[in-house]
Formats: sequence, C-alpha cells, structure tokens
Amino acid sequence: MVKKFFKLDEHETTVSKELLAGATTFFAMVYIIFVNPTMLSATGMPWGAVFLATIFATVIGTLVMALFANVPYALAPGMGLNAFFTFVVCIQLKFSWQEALGLVFICGIINILITVTKIRKMIIRAIPESLQHAIGGGIGIFIAYIGIKNAGLLSFTADPGHWSPIVPGLPFDQTGMVADSAITPSLVNFSNVVPILATIGLIITIVLLILKVRGAILIGIIATTLIGAMPFFGVTSFANMKFDIIAPFKELPQTFFAAFDGIGTLFNSGSKVLISLMAIFAFSITDTFDTIGTFIGTGRRSGIFSDQDLQAIEEHSGFKTKMEKALFADSIATSVGALLGTSNTTTYVESSAGIEAGGKTGLTSVFTALFFFLCIFISPIVGIVPAAATAPALIVVGVMMLASFKEIAWDQLEEAVPAFFAGVLMALAYSISTGIALGFIFYIIVKICRQKAREIHPILWVSSALFVIYFIFMALIETNIVHI
Repeated sequence: MVKKFFKLDEHETTVSKELLAGATTFFAMVYIIFVNPTMLSATGMPWGAVFLATIFATVIGTLVMALFANVPYALAPGMGLNAFFTFVVCIQLKFSWQEALGLVFICGIINILITVTKIRKMIIRAIPESLQHAIGGGIGIFIAYIGIKNAGLLSFTADPGHWSPIVPGLPFDQTGMVADSAITPSLVNFSNVVPILATIGLIITIVLLILKVRGAILIGIIATTLIGAMPFFGVTSFANMKFDIIAPFKELPQTFFAAFDGIGTLFNSGSKVLISLMAIFAFSITDTFDTIGTFIGTGRRSGIFSDQDLQAIEEHSGFKTKMEKALFADSIATSVGALLGTSNTTTYVESSAGIEAGGKTGLTSVFTALFFFLCIFISPIVGIVPAAATAPALIVVGVMMLASFKEIAWDQLEEAVPAFFAGVLMALAYSISTGIALGFIFYIIVKICRQKAREIHPILWVSSALFVIYFIFMALIETNIVHI
C-alpha cells in the first residue's frame, strides 16, 4: 500500500532509504523547535505555545507536501522570517504579536492566490536557465555557510563605532547587534571544543561518503553527538533532561486563532494601513522567492523536478505536476502556521540533506513529520543533538550542490555577472530571496547594456521592480523614516 501510494518502485527507492532520508532531514532542521519559540517569545508570546505551534505547523505543512505532492521536502517556520516578525514588525514597528500573526495569515492567503492563479509558476518559467543553475549552486554555498557558522568555525571582528543594536534605543544584549561592512571574518583558533568536535564530525562524514557507506550523513550526526558526550568535549549534555508536556498545551489557546484577533485591529488606524500592506508585501516576497529558490536549486539537481515538470507548468491548468502540487502545499502552510501561532511556515532548504541522503518521495517527508510529532514527548532527547553534530551534514550537502555551477558559462560575462550575484551573494547576504533579487536586477542591467531588453521576460521586470520597492521599504525602516 505504502509502496504503491508513494510510487517507490517507480522512483527506485525503498522504505528504509526514505526512513533514513527522513531522519537526516529531521536532524538537520530540528533546531527550529527550540530557536523559533525563543525568538518569538521576545514579542511577549508564550514560549510553550510557540513550541507546540512550531511542531504542529511543521507536521501539518510537511504532511501536506508529502501526501499531496509526493516530494521529499519538509516545511517549518522560516529562519529570517521569524526575525523579521520579531524585531522589525513587533519591536520596531510596534505591532502586537496578534497583529503580526494576522499579517502572516494574510500573507499566506496571498501566497495561495498567486499559486492558484499561476503567478508563482509563471515566475519559475520566467527565470533563465543559467540563473536557475546559479540559484542551485548558491543554495549549496548558503547551506555550507550555515553549517560552517553552526560549527563555530568562524569568528567576526567588528571595529569600534561600526556596530549598533538591531533595534535603536534598546541594548544589543536584548536584541542582538548589527555591524557594517567593516566586520571581518576569520577562522577560529580552535581554543573552543565546539569547532574541534564539528571538524571531527566533518572528517567522519566525508570519509563515510567517499567510502559510499549507506546512511553516511545520518551516521555522521549520531557519531558526532556521541563523541560530543565524551568528558573532553562535554558538548552533548544529558543533564536536565526533564520536560513538562502539559504546560505548553495550557498555553496553546493563547496563540490558537489569535491571528483573527490581530486582523480585527490591523486596519482600525489609518496610519497603520500603508505600513501593514508593506509588511505583508515584505513577508510575501521573501517567502515566495525563498520557496521558489529552494525548489529550483534542489529539485533540478536531484531530478525531483525534471525539465519536463518545469515545461509542463506552462501547459497545464490546475495541479497536475509535482512542482504545481508542491507550490500549493507550501502556500497553504503559512496560513495554517499563523492560525496555530507562529511566523511564516515555508519549505526548508535543509531538506536537501535528506534528498542527498537518498530521499526521493513524499515518504521521506512523512517520516520527517513523524519525528517532529514525537518531539512533543521526547524533546529533551532530541535537544541533546548539538549544532556541532548537524553542521558537518550541512557542509557536505553544500559541497554536493555546488555541482550546479558547472552548467554556467563563466567565461561569458553576460551570463556570469547575474549568476555571481544570484549564487554568491545569496550566501553572503544570508538570504535566498536577496540573492535571487540581485540576480534578477543584474540580469536586466546586462541585457539592457547588450541591447537585448526584448529578451527580458515581463515577470522579471515586475519582480525586480517589487524587489527594489522592498529594498527601499527596508531602508526607510532602518533610518526610522517609516514608523507608526
């Protein structure tokens, strides 16, 4: 029954392979169930309620992706989007967290509409093939960079006078700090055990992959976790493994459907209307292009979305291809997450870890969702897996994804310039959508210079214009010109 439903034989995979891939994806992204409630609780939201909302949104969104689209992608509240929710919308623009949830819910409805009306599909078809390959390679750099940061392998030095709190007027130890381009990265001096453990885990994972050991990535995560428990490291801690299962359920009603309360007050004040619309736009454009980038970058390389799938997008109506179904599954996840009480739920780029581990169908996502659901009861056990243990997996997956760059004609500036900004800046700016935006903009500049403006798809003109508006909006927020 399972084999037939998920077409395992057709995809040349097995239940055991999908289980292994699902577990790999889970461990690569499970950090979100602890990070997201910690981030959103800064707005006044109850930690326990957001913890459960994060798990439920992840489980529901991932299962819809699995059962409707039959692809090995997992969804969860997105990093970056939750920071925008907390520090910009709630703290800086002074929306209540209920109103912020209302904004996210509306964003989800917009995503559903642009998916149903084929706008999302038109965007994908409008992206030149060279940029699609650049996005794939860029996501590889991005994933590897996340792994390198999580491994603690980098340190950053900010010159005096070149940094400030994220939210003006509040101390940086409450909101974090932002530094300008004077900040300088460097390799750590390995005086800390975390990067040492991560390096050992990276070596183990690479050796296992080169020797073609089945389940190499997951074995690497488990082995690094166990090594981290040794007295010399002490990174993996089994202390304080206690968790009150009942307490979060008592808090959940506070966030459940609170988005509707927020919507009720969003447009009461005339001064809030424009800023609300711009915030919704910022949520939507980031969510949309993060998802498109993830699908194009990982789907093309792995073969999950073939060239035929991409071509069929223009020819079909409804949801007949895997890409169309996956886009729809992603689009409904944001609204569902907002109703439960969390920021934008989106397709996770960490899904590429499971895909590289052999995941080919929605059964991978079913297993990932199951593991997340079990976190309600075993979160202390899941919580002992340190970031240093999952970081090597992200680094090696990033290395594998760099193969997409070989399809780009780097000796031709017309193709190399937009590919560079789409691929490399994606990682350096720590944002998939920002990389895509810069790729679009420089693609247009190059085409205009070459007197080939007619080759630019109208969707790229519109998308680039929207990105410019977004950048202007964020600049106005940063300079406190836009406020409520």
